Amino acid sequence: MKEFKRYLITSALPYANGPIHIGHLAGVYLPSDIYTRYLRLRKREVIHICGSDEHGVPITIKARQEGVTPSQIVDRYHDLNKSSFERFGITFDIYSRTSSAVHYETAAQFFKTLHDKGEFIEKTTPQYYDPEAKQFLADRYIQGTCPHCSNENAYGDQCEKCGSSLNATDLINPRSTISGSTPVMKDTKHWFLPLDKYEPFLRKWILEEKKDWKSNVYGQCKSWLDQGLQPRAVSRDLDWGVPVPLDNAKGKVLYVWFDAPIGYISATKELTPDWEKFWKDNDTRMIHFIGKDNIVFHCIVFPAMLNAEGSYILPDNVPANEFLNLENDKISTSRNWAVWLHEYLDEFPGKQDVLRYVLCANAPETKDNDFTWKDFQTRNNNELVAIYGNFVNRAIVLTNKYFKGRVPEPGEMNEYDLRVLDEIPVIRQNIEDNLDNFRFREALKAAMNLARLGNKYLADTEPWKIFKSEPDRVKTILNIALQLSATLSVLTEPFLPDSADRLKHFLNMGATPWDRAGEKELLPAGHIIGDRGLLFEKIADEEIENQLNKLLATKGENMTAGRSLQPPKDNISYEQFAEMDIRTGTITSAEKVSKTKKLLKLTIDTGIDTRTVVSGIAEYFEPGAIIGKQVSVLVNLEPRKIRGIESKGMILMAEDPDGNLEFVVPGGNIENGSVVK
Repeated sequence: MKEFKRYLITSALPYANGPIHIGHLAGVYLPSDIYTRYLRLRKREVIHICGSDEHGVPITIKARQEGVTPSQIVDRYHDLNKSSFERFGITFDIYSRTSSAVHYETAAQFFKTLHDKGEFIEKTTPQYYDPEAKQFLADRYIQGTCPHCSNENAYGDQCEKCGSSLNATDLINPRSTISGSTPVMKDTKHWFLPLDKYEPFLRKWILEEKKDWKSNVYGQCKSWLDQGLQPRAVSRDLDWGVPVPLDNAKGKVLYVWFDAPIGYISATKELTPDWEKFWKDNDTRMIHFIGKDNIVFHCIVFPAMLNAEGSYILPDNVPANEFLNLENDKISTSRNWAVWLHEYLDEFPGKQDVLRYVLCANAPETKDNDFTWKDFQTRNNNELVAIYGNFVNRAIVLTNKYFKGRVPEPGEMNEYDLRVLDEIPVIRQNIEDNLDNFRFREALKAAMNLARLGNKYLADTEPWKIFKSEPDRVKTILNIALQLSATLSVLTEPFLPDSADRLKHFLNMGATPWDRAGEKELLPAGHIIGDRGLLFEKIADEEIENQLNKLLATKGENMTAGRSLQPPKDNISYEQFAEMDIRTGTITSAEKVSKTKKLLKLTIDTGIDTRTVVSGIAEYFEPGAIIGKQVSVLVNLEPRKIRGIESKGMILMAEDPDGNLEFVVPGGNIENGSVVK
């Protein structure tokens, strides 16, 4: 790998319309913080950039719902999230915001540069317009009757009752949520970034040069590129956002997907006058930490923007994580189904590292994972307390007891002693290899193996039993135990910074660079350590019960608020059910339907034939990720033309109360064409 002079680390800008939860931490902010701390320990030049993403329709909708201004919404959540990150110990060099004057200037200049170079396409397209409110309407500002289930309050992008993905023009009797009036179609002009123009560059850069990216990132990018890229609007009709900096663009702002990533640049400008060396020098390594829902924007759209501008470097890696669930259910802001960071910090004071440990040990690096409060308690009590904490506590207590807190001079070492010491550089190298390749879960496991090694060493040698008969032997044992403890304080610092600092305090040692970890005399003989203390404390059953009861109350509130499962439909006869022919099948190809956001064209081997099915699931699944997936298909549904494609059947989906979809799949290896009955 190329050696870089400096590092630019960016963490996805959280949307300023709600608090930070554990899904955000596990997906983005904890891995970026661990990596940044690791680089600093290795004396690398690095800056860590983040801030609030403060524009877009969801913020204006929340403001309208609460009867306040968008500025009040973003101020509230910017302050809350900034404070939460600081209390949790996330090491941003700056936590900026996209409503700042520097950002407005930077984003406007970026747009103007591309516009002056002729990189945009100007297009006039019809869009719903509210004649009473005198404004164009985003999809979420339009409601009407769903053409599929007759729900009268479906939105312009989705029906939350039946889960169907919609276009605003699909709605029957559409109405504006602003004034209640009937919208009309009206032409509006927008600027589009022609992503298809940059497709050859992106293909070469990603598919040929980035094969070392994580498989989930590379696979999603390849899927988008294989479908063919389309021009994407960079402006929209809205009164909240960065105004389009053109004389003929009154009432138009930069689309938030174009505006937000420029926030990394504007934040760096705020941080340092030397910002260009981090953005325009090929000796800088730029790494984006994001969740999987932002892969396309950071790997395809933003690089296309940077390439079009011409003077910026491109990201070297984008180590996106998958999603974290909570107690076997998807985290949902709208259902309040989450563990909120600010509440955790209030309810578990001083236990930031416990949450860091659990989220990293169970990180959703390659697939969605689940957080449970029982696992949280088990990992704390059985690993942090019983292994890490127990080892260093015994080493410090015995040193104070037998040698008045002075590191003893080691004597002659036996084969076991040497084997333990030789294991330290192996573990350190393992940690480094995993961190360098963004495998944080494995890196933490390796670091904990050092604590396991120390715990076993003391258990095997039992210095408390032989002190009277072999005091010189005990000197050697405790010297080695203290060297292991000191090394632990360095190697666990990226993961457990508060605990590592406390351990350094217990050992009376100062800040220690990474490269010294593993030295056999990290604590020299004669060094006086401090008094012992508890690194970790057990978490009681009552504390966990309180959290589970809190979630149970949330479920009850959701049901009371009408966000429970849909009630059963009217009864049908067995004969009516028997008319449905449902078969198992396998998706053999999948692609997005051109000029739609919702539709996928699927080719399915049903065992009895190979057929095309058009399904409105494009917002839930990436085409490349579902090829080879076995599904259940209603094969005798009357064929229907959708966007000019004849769809012959319907795949069965399960929808949860929050509108999330999953395939209804047969268990085991069932032959295609098997009847579901």
